[in-house]
Amino acid sequence: MHQRTAGILSVGDELILGQTLDTNSRWLAQRLVDVGIMPLIHVTVPDTLEAQRDTLRSLASRVDVVVCSGGLGPTADDLTREALAGAMGTSLELDPVSLSQVEAWFVSRGRQMAPINRVQAMIPGGARAIPNLNGTAPGIHGAVGGCEVFCLPGPPREMMPMFESHVLPRLRPDPAAAITTRTIHTFGIGESDLAQRLGDLMNRDARPTVGTTASGGVVSIRIRLQGEAASEESARVLHECESRARAAAGVYAFGSGDETLASCIVRLLQETGSTVGTVESCTGGGLGAILTQVAGSSMVYAGGFTTYSNELKTRLAGVPESMFATGGPGAVSGACALALARGGVERLGVHHALAITGVAGPGGGSKEKPVGTVWISRASRDGTSDTRRFLFSGDRAFIRDLAAKSALAMLRLRLVGADAPLLREAERFTP
Repeated sequence: MHQRTAGILSVGDELILGQTLDTNSRWLAQRLVDVGIMPLIHVTVPDTLEAQRDTLRSLASRVDVVVCSGGLGPTADDLTREALAGAMGTSLELDPVSLSQVEAWFVSRGRQMAPINRVQAMIPGGARAIPNLNGTAPGIHGAVGGCEVFCLPGPPREMMPMFESHVLPRLRPDPAAAITTRTIHTFGIGESDLAQRLGDLMNRDARPTVGTTASGGVVSIRIRLQGEAASEESARVLHECESRARAAAGVYAFGSGDETLASCIVRLLQETGSTVGTVESCTGGGLGAILTQVAGSSMVYAGGFTTYSNELKTRLAGVPESMFATGGPGAVSGACALALARGGVERLGVHHALAITGVAGPGGGSKEKPVGTVWISRASRDGTSDTRRFLFSGDRAFIRDLAAKSALAMLRLRLVGADAPLLREAERFTP
């Protein structure tokens, strides 16, 4: 019998309380979609027997397969084994093979297994153990009614390889119910404005389904086609929808899939044979850090100056001291941002330089320059420049992150030969 729907269950007080970010659910959902099984529901429950058992029963009545992560450790709050046994209407039994594997894990590391770890070899009667080659917690494969249940350990380095090796081969997706997705990333446009541009593409009865999600200033268009096997017709429908979505997003669309603004910039710089440098004040090196996360960035990113003090703005980037004198424009100004960028081009020997100066907060703001005021400038070796003032809102980390991304967006516009206003842009400086 084919499996078309899935439920994802995450277990742990630390998840309920927000002390740990649940990355397992996202990863599992993506892998299930990849093989053609639609996740219908994600549920997070605390470390209580009743909540886990009742949720397993509820999910099993609604979907074809449940994948659970967490709660398989050796301590008293690890209750997934007991919860599955309760949902299956059976009791726990010692699995000798699992016990040998747990013991061997400790021996291989020159350690003696504590008696408490013996519980990790207990599985519900009628279930099967799933070997764990990366930790002490075997997984469990059981069934609640007609729904198959896979219980996996919480640590991603254990959960992911176990899913790939032992869960994926046991899934039975319907070949005629393929799920195909496309993702288009945008920056510099608000989610509501983007939705308005997309228009009838976002109708809930449209085919394919189109939606938007926003995270860290990036708004992503998500396209999903479900319910038919791969064919020339489905490929045509997806291509047409993706083309219309890109046209609607216009110059704000920068990439797809796993591409980021930084990786987009690195790719464009490589294609144009140009280099970039950074001169940062309020972001404190964050822009350079984002760029250097991309493999191959050393080919196009020369480096940068972190000029937090006015003295270093002058000494490293050549900003005139008069910029900071009484009556001058000051450090947080379009004139200063442009001087920083031009100094970066000259002193770093690059084709383009990005400069950021502003008030990231929480203190330091004024009536004229409130917290969130950030000037960003792009200067290039050909003498062109682009200097903009932004008014960001949020905490210090969010303001700094948006400032760095907005600087990348400004450089991207230059590299693709376009000009457009960016979200939260307040004015432009003309020297």
